[in-house]
Amino acid sequence: MKLQHRRGGRIAGIATAALALSLTLAACGGDDSDSDADSGTDTETSAATEETTEAMASEPFGEACSALPTDGPGSLEGMVGEPVATAASNNPLLTTLATAVGAVDGLADTLNGADALTVFAPYNDAFAAIPEKDLNALIKGGQKDGQDSTLYTILAHHVVGANADAEAVVGEHETLAGDMITVEGDTESGMTVSDGTVTATVLCGNVPTANATVYVIDQVLTGVQ
Repeated sequence: MKLQHRRGGRIAGIATAALALSLTLAACGGDDSDSDADSGTDTETSAATEETTEAMASEPFGEACSALPTDGPGSLEGMVGEPVATAASNNPLLTTLATAVGAVDGLADTLNGADALTVFAPYNDAFAAIPEKDLNALIKGGQKDGQDSTLYTILAHHVVGANADAEAVVGEHETLAGDMITVEGDTESGMTVSDGTVTATVLCGNVPTANATVYVIDQVLTGVQ
């Protein structure tokens, strides 16, 4: 009887061990499934984040964008179909800039005919901060001397020969005047552009035109180091 009891105990022990092993394997299999599910979720989250980043990089940003017309010439939709100088001339924030560009013979045509540009466009109040006498002198100089004028150099200092969206624009860029500007920040926290002397804030950025991306800024970059 004692022998039978021990044998029964051994069989029970083996059965118990087998059951425990089976549960352990099942648990391991469940962990792999959960891991695969987590991996899939992480991939989906990463893809969604990338899509959101790309969308933000392609959308205009900044509080001043709300000051633009909601439709017609000068609106975001209207500017998309026009080359940059024409689009700026229709924008109510950029009428003084359009006057300055028009003062330099041939400059508007040059900007409109370029394949790809990024333009940091000072809004009207930025030019209003320049003493009227000095601004008038710049305009007259542009009319007289064209692309040899100080006005032309200042305007060229605001233009980069590549079309950069809100993601690509961050960093250092050579302007058409041959000097450097630096763009910092992002669409959420705000963006600035500096020439080392003046640091301007982007008021309405990533505005598309037919051949350029426009960033409306709150100061005129003088280009003076």
